[in-house]
Amino acid sequence: MIAIIDADLLGRKSQRFPNLALMKISSYLKSKGNDVRLILNYDELKLYDVEHIYMSKVFEDTIIPDEIFMFDNITYGGTGFYYDKAPFLISEIEHSKPDYNLYNEFVEREILNGVNKNKLKYYTDYSIGFYTRGCFRKCEFCVNKNYDRVSDHSKINEWYDSTKKKICLLDDNFFGYSDWKEKLIKLKELNVSFQFKQGLDIRLMTDEKAEILSKCKYDGDFIFAFDNIKDKEIISKKLELWREYTKKTTKLYVFCGFDRNGKYDLEFEKQDFIDLFERIKILMKNKCLPYIMRFKKYEELKHRGMYINIARWCNQPNFFLKKSLMEWIEADTQRNNESCSSNRYFELFKSDFPDLVEKYFNLKYEED
Repeated sequence: MIAIIDADLLGRKSQRFPNLALMKISSYLKSKGNDVRLILNYDELKLYDVEHIYMSKVFEDTIIPDEIFMFDNITYGGTGFYYDKAPFLISEIEHSKPDYNLYNEFVEREILNGVNKNKLKYYTDYSIGFYTRGCFRKCEFCVNKNYDRVSDHSKINEWYDSTKKKICLLDDNFFGYSDWKEKLIKLKELNVSFQFKQGLDIRLMTDEKAEILSKCKYDGDFIFAFDNIKDKEIISKKLELWREYTKKTTKLYVFCGFDRNGKYDLEFEKQDFIDLFERIKILMKNKCLPYIMRFKKYEELKHRGMYINIARWCNQPNFFLKKSLMEWIEADTQRNNESCSSNRYFELFKSDFPDLVEKYFNLKYEED
């Protein structure tokens, strides 16, 4: 028997997305006649005669028991181990159709344990794949920073399963591909709801792209990214263009807590919060939702708690659409008393940056 280990599944309570590389490895191995099993507990390895172990993780902070690495028949990979230096799958595996049955036992167990089926939707309802790969932006914090361009990666039939209700694409920068239009039209012709889970590059938006995309059978919110305040002019302009074509819910990933100069001092923190609030203001103006993405270094900063507060406020639309940050903190304090974490984070922040509290904490999303 060949064992497959999704380390994120075993090491992260909130993990609710399948590992595409492992699904491809499973598919390839099964096509060669192998008995393949997804391991749901590390102790299971003791129950079987395991010929080989394939393990992968996406996230660096996923914890794996040390004894697992003592097996001499284990192969492991993924961005969680190597970040931007992760080795590629061999072509024959990379272009195998994903094994959408790999997680069946896990899904059945979760449902029996009372987990809402909607939380398992990416295991059950979606065809998953890369239509294109790569990006030319070379962002310092990104696992794709070693790419020079966006390239064609696969045809639809490589990952599309007609028994699945929807499609989830993991493309890094789809609109950066020269033949995006042909690919998007072919996708649209399937008449299946789809999404670009990693988001799209709003800076590349044109009237043609906006018109076609807005008329697609899109699954969930439209998602773009606003990583750098230096892009505020072009992103403001492109969001205004986008809003000429659709009023549908649009969300932008807002990256913060990353110092491009590597200082991570109090001066950096203040400027980072200013840049963060200014981006939130722009999104409010264009009737868009921010989704706060924090660089892991934020955990070491003095005001890590305010990053948490802002994420809790922004990342839950029912809060963000109804209350300012100040109103949210006050409401949370009233519910949980003045010693609650949100109020403690606020008091610490106010002692260092009272001017930012006055300028930004009463910003509020206003409906027309």
